[in-house]
Amino acid sequence: MPTFYYEALDKSGKKTQKGTVEAASSEEAIQRLKLQQLYPTEIREEKGKKSAAGAPAAAKKKKKKKPGTGFSIGKVSQKHLTVFTRQLSTLQDAGLPLLRSLQILEQQQKPGKLKSILLGVVEEVEGGASLSEGMSKFPKAFDTLYCKMVNAGEIGGVLDVILQRLSEFMEKAQRLKQKVVGAMIYPVAVIIVALAIVSGIMYFIIPKFQEIFEDFGVELPALTQGLIDVSAWISGDKGRMAVPGVVYVAAAPFAIFFFLKFIRKTKYGKAFTDTTLMYIPVIGGLVRKTVIARFTRTLGTLVAAGVPILEAVTITKETSGNYVFEKALGKVHDSIREGESFAAPLRESKTCDAIVVNMIDVGEETGDMDSMLLKIADNYDEEVDVAVAGLVKLIEPMLVVGLGGLIGTIVVSMFMPMVKMIESLQK
Repeated sequence: MPTFYYEALDKSGKKTQKGTVEAASSEEAIQRLKLQQLYPTEIREEKGKKSAAGAPAAAKKKKKKKPGTGFSIGKVSQKHLTVFTRQLSTLQDAGLPLLRSLQILEQQQKPGKLKSILLGVVEEVEGGASLSEGMSKFPKAFDTLYCKMVNAGEIGGVLDVILQRLSEFMEKAQRLKQKVVGAMIYPVAVIIVALAIVSGIMYFIIPKFQEIFEDFGVELPALTQGLIDVSAWISGDKGRMAVPGVVYVAAAPFAIFFFLKFIRKTKYGKAFTDTTLMYIPVIGGLVRKTVIARFTRTLGTLVAAGVPILEAVTITKETSGNYVFEKALGKVHDSIREGESFAAPLRESKTCDAIVVNMIDVGEETGDMDSMLLKIADNYDEEVDVAVAGLVKLIEPMLVVGLGGLIGTIVVSMFMPMVKMIESLQK
């Protein structure tokens, strides 16, 4: 088992002790020292004689490493960021110096975006910057909400508490997102498989029936003729079309996805899609509940962290992810700035249920706004669970009826000419 050299403060925080401890990892070594009421300021693994020759080279290599090295694409995974936040909170609660905590967490990360960014944060903190200042230079990992909360913790001297609240907030937000996305997996998978099967029938089976009908010279009903026309479009009409319709069918989901993503980058496109989504039956209610849960939890967490209310409302507006609520929170911000209430403009916007506005009103009057907002978020998390379960139960029979109707139409349209064929043979 590896041996770790440590320098630690006793429980009074004045006397420094040095020594060694055996542990499987640096994290386990920290926990063992904590049980002894020692708070390490430095901990490092002691290398054996065999690895001593390679140690200087490794150390030099590590010193030369710069932030941003390594190949990585996109943003940091929310799951990895949540785990990092929880671990940093634990190390700060144990009394470990901030810089050493960051170094430990950076060392245990696998090569990737987060490790690269943590190297940059460590370098910023070593250069004299605060943690929030260092994190703000890496927006792909630490957004405005994250940095503002960390800054509030630094100012109030309660960074460990703020990090714990932030990790809880991220865990609940991630759990809510996973529930909604998880509920959509089944219907999306069924629709994709159904489209593949129907396209296969149209491409391979219907043309065979068409040849039989042409050989017998049967007059085709309008329904059958329409189905054959669709089949000819999908199959490319035996090569006479430049691009078979099946290519368009396969490309349609991707085209719709990228088109929506493109128009949502514009102000008017985002306003149109968000407003439309809010008023779609069944889905609109789920979207509304999800956004209410997100914005109340965000605002409640920021207020509880000590962020000024105007700044907290601005951050919440920017991170709400919905144009309708962004507009409503903008009016709330203006109302508070002018010395008026929080609840009045929210009530006028009609974006939230009456119970949400009333609870916020009570929290504003009692001075317990943060607790009230977090209670609203918890209640709406439960309502989202119920709404998601109800949506799944509603989608399943709709899919069965829709697919059954589609297959039934294909079968009937193919059998109608066959009935005529049989009748003509009997005469």
